[in-house]
Amino acid sequence: MTGEASEIVLSRQDLREVTAFAAACAEGALGIFEADQPDDSRPRDAVGAAWEFARGGERGKSLRDTASAALKAAKDAGTPAAREAAWAAMSAAGAAYLHPLAKATQVKHILGAAAYAARAAELVAGDDRSVGPAHLRPAVRRVTPVVVDVLRRFPAPPAGGGRVGELIRMLDADLRSLTCASAEERG
Repeated sequence: MTGEASEIVLSRQDLREVTAFAAACAEGALGIFEADQPDDSRPRDAVGAAWEFARGGERGKSLRDTASAALKAAKDAGTPAAREAAWAAMSAAGAAYLHPLAKATQVKHILGAAAYAARAAELVAGDDRSVGPAHLRPAVRRVTPVVVDVLRRFPAPPAGGGRVGELIRMLDADLRSLTCASAEERG
């Protein structure tokens, strides 16, 4: 049993709240992708499917399919910023599949959409590294107490992951530092 992660209890409502947070974070990056690929709706479809699940829809094949399609859209993107924006959309749809394992890598399911969207914004701004942290501030304001509670059930995110990993760790630290009162005020 050494090295196995313990299981974390996640309700369907927990998953819906995490997915709504991820969809809201990814939504702002859709314009970056669409400026590069105006006729490709796959990332927008993935964010739409994430919202549908968050609002009570099923967590089934269509949600997985839109996440997979957004991933393929990322591969077809003509710019690094558009690729990151598509990954944000893929992450939003994938947030519904947060695994109930106490592994640090699972934090990316919760915060990945926000981090990819922030990275896309940095790249649009000529790789200005001050843009990403500024882009994360609205995510901190929009987080709900449920999302903070779910995040705190998991270990802190691991090192690595390049710039997106750095942005995940920044957002993670900001969200874990919220008091219950400040998270409730934001929710």
